[in-house]
Amino acid sequence: MQAAPVRAIAIPSFTDAFRGIESLLMSGARRNAWTAVLEDRRRAKDRVETEHVLEAAATRTPQAT
Repeated sequence: MQAAPVRAIAIPSFTDAFRGIESLLMSGARRNAWTAVLEDRRRAKDRVETEHVLEAAATRTPQAT
């Protein structure tokens, strides 16, 4: 007589379950944070480009007419 096959289902620990829930909830927050980082980088790039344009305009000599 053979023994019946045993099915083992791992029951997640409280910590594993909590991490899973936290991951679901935080995924949106991470996405928002990353979007904010990208927007800050874009604004910084725009600021640098504006500084260059203003410096070039300030150092340009007026042309005689």
